Amino acid sequence: MLKKNNYNPDVLNCLANLSSDEVFTPPQLANQILDLLPQSLWSNPEVRFLDPACKTGVFLREIARRLDKGLEPKIPDRQERINHIMKKQLFGIAITELTGLLSRRSLYCSKNANSKYSVCTVFNNTQGNIRFKRIEHNWRDGRCLDCGANEENYKRGEELETHAYQFIHAHKPEGIFNMKFDVIISNPPYQLSDGGGTGMSARPIYQFFVQQAKKINPRYLSMIIPSRWFAGGKGLQEFRAEMLSDNRMRKLVDFESASEVFPGVDIAGGVCYFLWERDTQGPCEITSFYEGKPVISVRSLNEFPTFIRNSQAVPIIRKILAKNENNNKRLNERVSSRKPFGLPSNYAPKSKGVPCWFTQKIGLKFASSSDILDEHGFLNKWKLLIPFAPIAGQTDFSKPVGFYYDGNVRVAKPGECCTESWLVACAFSTKEKVLSFKSYLFTKTVRFLLLQMVMSQNVTRQNFYFIPDLEDYEGEYTDELLRKRWGVSDEEWNFIDSKIRTIGETSDE
Repeated sequence: MLKKNNYNPDVLNCLANLSSDEVFTPPQLANQILDLLPQSLWSNPEVRFLDPACKTGVFLREIARRLDKGLEPKIPDRQERINHIMKKQLFGIAITELTGLLSRRSLYCSKNANSKYSVCTVFNNTQGNIRFKRIEHNWRDGRCLDCGANEENYKRGEELETHAYQFIHAHKPEGIFNMKFDVIISNPPYQLSDGGGTGMSARPIYQFFVQQAKKINPRYLSMIIPSRWFAGGKGLQEFRAEMLSDNRMRKLVDFESASEVFPGVDIAGGVCYFLWERDTQGPCEITSFYEGKPVISVRSLNEFPTFIRNSQAVPIIRKILAKNENNNKRLNERVSSRKPFGLPSNYAPKSKGVPCWFTQKIGLKFASSSDILDEHGFLNKWKLLIPFAPIAGQTDFSKPVGFYYDGNVRVAKPGECCTESWLVACAFSTKEKVLSFKSYLFTKTVRFLLLQMVMSQNVTRQNFYFIPDLEDYEGEYTDELLRKRWGVSDEEWNFIDSKIRTIGETSDE
């Protein structure tokens, strides 16, 4: 005899917990985002909603639930009310043919909007208001002009999805439905493989959905996207500047660990969702979640060139920068750019030549002198080499971060160079100055300042923006010395200490 079980799980909740290339939105998260919107919307029969990247249809379904309840006094007849909501208020653009079917099943209770099983009885076509149209990429020189997709990867036959999403490939997105929308809300696709590196490299595309949505000029815009845009990065510099300078960003909710909202999903740098309001301006209300606990602050997003996600870090940064060390010079001006000697990461070691540091696995080998560029004069100086990817494998920044320790940095002698696997953190005429600089870099205080600019496993010169470049480097630097020098309080130090791993911990090595 079967045991009776009254538990009836939400199928969309189950889908959200599956391992997949697409990040499905759990219903609970969808409702948290919907809660950002004014409650008056749910009783307004004239408001139009658009999800431009439907996957499971969860946003439209949850909006329908709210409208069904909110419009009851104005449209008492249930069927008339449902027909009005489905036909006049809810619209979606599916990202694939399959997600179109899934979204219609979620919203209309039928894969065909006009079937006898559909909860809406007034559609005369199968798609209803959840549309899918196969789009081809606009290729030029191996890239799509609209989304940057790699032609080699995404020029496919008719039997495969092109992943040319209609919303971001439409030069006039408002023309897809030929109407204006009051609310645009979505969890868009995050990235596309760009064919770089070992095949694991990817190009972000979520920013295009945000930018296209703004072109339609809705009253409200809300999307959940990776938080990596806070610090810019691959294809995101312009988008970051736009977002930080837009004082119509009214609310921002940030999660350092993506698993707090997407169970079992690992997204480097975490995720966030926001509310953009067309008709209001001012500082942004920021809610940051640390281990499930919210910290709320109200501040301007563009106070710094990057967004500081940790509100507790803001007064610390302000205090340190106010010291105006060395006429306000920063380490981003000292640390080298990528390929400090012009040698790529896949450069093959030579049997003789100039001593060269390759990946940590290969170690010190040789490079041909004719392949080396030394436009910054690093070669004949003592140097501190730091790895380009010092925290490879760590994507959850809610946990303490290490960055550098004796096992992953190298003190390079005059005459030694390195490949792209390393950055030159400093170059001096003496070994003593390099070692002094190293002790400065190894302090928790300095690594904490570095952390505020880092959103991925890679660390570039731009990430050193908040770290003062001292006038001279002599002796050994300690956190105690820097705390006294910069006036870091006990409370501020406790926060710094909680975010940065202690040098020498086995997990660092």
